[in-house]
Amino acid sequence: MALEGMEIIAIAVVIGLFVVILKQFGIWEPLSLEDSCDNDLVLSMVRHQPEGLEKLQAQTQFTRKELQSLYRGFKNECPSGLVDEKTFKTIYSQFFPQGDATTYAHFLFNAFDLDRNGSINFEDFVLGLSVLLRGSVAGKLRWAFSLYDINKDGYITKEEMLAIMTSVYDMMGRYTSPSVQDDAPLEHVDKFFQKMDRDGDGVVTVDEFIETCLKDENIMASMQLFDNVI
Repeated sequence: MALEGMEIIAIAVVIGLFVVILKQFGIWEPLSLEDSCDNDLVLSMVRHQPEGLEKLQAQTQFTRKELQSLYRGFKNECPSGLVDEKTFKTIYSQFFPQGDATTYAHFLFNAFDLDRNGSINFEDFVLGLSVLLRGSVAGKLRWAFSLYDINKDGYITKEEMLAIMTSVYDMMGRYTSPSVQDDAPLEHVDKFFQKMDRDGDGVVTVDEFIETCLKDENIMASMQLFDNVI
């Protein structure tokens, strides 16, 4: 796999794999009229009640009916209204039996857990989902940056990017063809910083990240694959 390939995967996998999660949850299904009428009753039965649909509709790119459908699937899988990290990892790992998705799922979970309380509620879920599936390219890239910025200090360091790239390799499996060398993640991180670290200060800012990605035809092509997913 070319050096540029893993950079594209590291961005596209954030979006593409979450579509798989939607299918696993059975979330994106047509909403019946009965479901719509019963929605208020359902909300009153769960432990964590989400914000009103009107507020979520204003904050996202989803319609009211889509939000109701999303919520139905979410509460079917998570009756308490919350997803903990263990559950999130279990869902992700089953799609990568040849590898270990645990660490990548940890990073992705933290990107969705906006208030850092150890669980993802429905608001966290749909706000992130709206960006990934309905947001602008710049918005998706900003979200991807937040994934790579593990300590959320506004910068991506080589150590952080190495942790992400290593987790992607682990998730895809060490026995891929052609085989992956042990030093491949570090090699890709070096290539990443050659492209992204425009001022050579050893870190990548969100502006550097977005500007470089927007000018990269391969990365833009990979992002456009998900424009009309749902």
